[in-house]
Amino acid sequence: MRRSASEIAIMRKAGRVVAEMHACIREAIKPGVTTRRLDEIAREVIERRGARSNFLGYGYPPFPGVICASVNDTVVHGIPGDQRLREGDIVSIDCGAIVQGWHGDAAFTTGVGAISEEAQRLIDVTEESLRAGIEQMIDGNRIGDIGHAVQTVVERAGFSVVRDYVGHAIGTAMHEKPEVPNYGRRGSGPKLRVGNVFAVEPMVTAGRPETKLAEDGWTVTTADGSLAAHAEHTIAITDHGPEILTLP
Repeated sequence: MRRSASEIAIMRKAGRVVAEMHACIREAIKPGVTTRRLDEIAREVIERRGARSNFLGYGYPPFPGVICASVNDTVVHGIPGDQRLREGDIVSIDCGAIVQGWHGDAAFTTGVGAISEEAQRLIDVTEESLRAGIEQMIDGNRIGDIGHAVQTVVERAGFSVVRDYVGHAIGTAMHEKPEVPNYGRRGSGPKLRVGNVFAVEPMVTAGRPETKLAEDGWTVTTADGSLAAHAEHTIAITDHGPEILTLP
C-alpha cells in the first residue's frame, strides 16, 4: 500500500521514538545488566514520548515485553527477563512504537564488552547486508532485489540467511503484506513504488540457517547453536530514494 506524505510524516515520528529507545538501551548494555532492565528503559522512553508499544501483548501467547532481547544464539523474539548479560555476549534488541496509530519498527545487534573478532564480523556483515537491501529500495525495483542484495552480502561473507522469518510492509499494523524475504532473485516479486514503507530485517547466523522455536512460543534460536545477529530499519520509498524512518 502506498502512503501519503502526511502518513509517512507520522511514521517518521514513531521511528524517532524507536531510535531513542535504541540509543538509551545501547548506553545501558554492559556486563551484569539484565534484559528486564533494558525492557524497563524502553518503557520509560515510550511513556516519556506519549507513544505506545507495538510489541507488548502482541500475538499469542501475548508477548510480555516492549522489546525483544535476543542473546548469542537467539535469533529473534527473546523475552526480556532475569538473564544477565556477560562479557563477550552479543545481544539483539528489536522494538517498536506506535504514534497516532502508525508504526515504527527497528532492531540492532551489539557486543557486551569485548567480543570475539568473528562475532564482530557477524554484526558488521548483518549491518552491511541491511544497507545493501536499502539501496535497492527505489521506485520500479522489486522486492526480490532487496532480498537478493541482502543474501549476496551475507553468503559472500560465509554466513547464512535465516529463511523462516522475514521483513514486512508496515503502516497502521506492524506486520502487513507483502513480506520482504532476506533472500531471492533479482527482478522477482512485487514492484516497489513511491509511498511504500517496509521493515527490512536481515537475520544472519554464523552457522546453518535452520532455527528452532522454544516452548515459550516466542524464543527462536539457531538449530546448531551458532551465533545470530539481527538488524532492521523501517524505510519509506520516496521520489528521492529510500528514507530510513527509524533514525534519530
